[in-house]
Order: sequence, then structure tokens, then C-alpha cells
Amino acid sequence: MADIPKFKLNTGAEMPAVGLGGWGGITQEERKNAWKFMLTALNSGYRLIDTAWAYGTEQATAEAIKKSGLPRSDVWITTKLHNQHHGPFVEDYFKDSLKNLDTDYVDLWLMHWPQAAKFVPDGSDAVDENGDLICYDTPIFNETWARMEKIYESGKAKAIGVSNFSVKNLKKLLETAKVVPAVNQVEMHPYLVQQELKDFCDEKGIVLTAYAPTGYKNVLTDPTITELAEKYKVAPAQIVLSWHVARGVSVVPKSSNEQHQKENINLPKLDPQDVKRITALDRNQRLCNKANARGQVWGWTYEQLGW
Repeated sequence: MADIPKFKLNTGAEMPAVGLGGWGGITQEERKNAWKFMLTALNSGYRLIDTAWAYGTEQATAEAIKKSGLPRSDVWITTKLHNQHHGPFVEDYFKDSLKNLDTDYVDLWLMHWPQAAKFVPDGSDAVDENGDLICYDTPIFNETWARMEKIYESGKAKAIGVSNFSVKNLKKLLETAKVVPAVNQVEMHPYLVQQELKDFCDEKGIVLTAYAPTGYKNVLTDPTITELAEKYKVAPAQIVLSWHVARGVSVVPKSSNEQHQKENINLPKLDPQDVKRITALDRNQRLCNKANARGQVWGWTYEQLGW
């Protein structure tokens, strides 16, 4: 099995640098059956599953861990607070996540988005006449974070962090935060290097985690990436994931293909010059969460998000 490197968080905990993305798809059936690809990952050596209340795969995560036979303490569980559950809903939906995950604690709990969306009891999206998510214009993430801090203090969330936070919103959060986020999970890949955000998080002791870390086919077919894949005799995805780890960025690639899962945790060590070549591919190009025709991403503009 692969010897997966670990990154030390500001809590002192050591988090696997490579984990499995727990996005299970759109349909209830897909989400219910996500345990199957999670189980092959655990059997291949993965020890971190990155799920979220909004993914609908927390229960599948619990099932995969149970079927793996691994002790709960051997598997790092990251889950996330849905953007409908800011403010007064924080505590109840944290309990809901624990229930779904069949555990009495999570290793890392993230605020999924800085924007608070309109609450709907069944978790479905509340949208306006244009089909855009209805969000509150005034941020309440400072209040939400204060509630998350109390749960961190209880020990039921061993670490807390954020997701999709920019430098702008991190600065706003840190004005009132008693606990500095342990992790900030954002879209990041060679076409979206986000060096300013990386420098800021490094300065504050916040570990970055990249979602959509391979940059899909857009990046994987880039001539520089394919050339380096030939040089190191590995798959293009392994080159890109190695680049992240070399920068001190953890990754949570989602793959249901067992062969790809195994490749993604067996990473070559890149020459420093090759790391620089990959970084130079930066285009500040978002491939996952892009603005729609009205300039919004999940109800907020790039300006509000600080992107």
C-alpha cells in the first residue's frame, strides 16, 4: 500500500495529504451506492474520505468504513456544513451529520460556503425566478463560525475549517474568530494556482485542500502535463496531484475507478523545476464553480466571494 504523506494542522493533528472525494452524484441511488467506490478506496489504502451534508453521501461513508473493517480512528472523516445551515441551524445539522456518519465525532468539519442560503427543510435549493440560489446579501459567516467554535471546543469536531473562502472573506472571518481555521478547501489546479490565497493561508497556518484538483481533461491533456507524465512514466493525474503535494496543498480527487484510485495515492516526487513549470500554467481559470450568465456562483457574485 502507498505511504500517503501527511500535513500537520494548526490543531496538531496530522491529516492525510491525499484523500477521496465523496461526491456521489445527483440521484438518490447514486448517493446511496457511493459506499462501493469508497470501500475500494479504503481497501486500496485511502484513509481520508471527504464528504458533505449537501453531497448526500454521509451515510454511504459510514457504510464503507463499517464494511472495510477498519477502526473508526483509522479513517479521517471530513464533512461540511451546508450553506442553508448557517446561523441558528448549525448545531442541529452538525448532529444530523454525526447521525448520518454513525460516529460521535468528525476529524474535520468545514463551512461549505461563506454565503448563507435560504433554508428549506428538505435541503432542496430555494431559487428565484431566474433559477439562482436565494442567498442573504449580508454575510453571517462570523456568527456561524462562532457556533462552530463551540462545537470544536466540545471535542466533537476535532478540527474546523472553511471552504470556498477568499483572502477577502478570510480576513473578515479572522476579525472575530477565536479559532483560526485549520483548513480552507477551494478549487485549485494548474490553471487556477491561487498563489495569493496560498501565501495568505501559509502565513496564517491554514492548510489548503484542493477540490477538482486535477483540473479535469482541460489540464490533464495540457502538453506540459502529458510530457511530464511520459518523463515520470505515470498518468497525467499523478503528475498534477504530485504538484499539489509538492506545494503543501492536500487533495481530495474523486474517482470511482479502482485503478485510478490506486494511481492517485502513488505519487512520484517531482523535480523542483518541473513543479515551477506546472505552476507557470496558471490562467486564473475556474473549471468547476464558474459564474453563470448572471455572474453568480451559488447565489453570490465573484465580488461577494472575493474571487
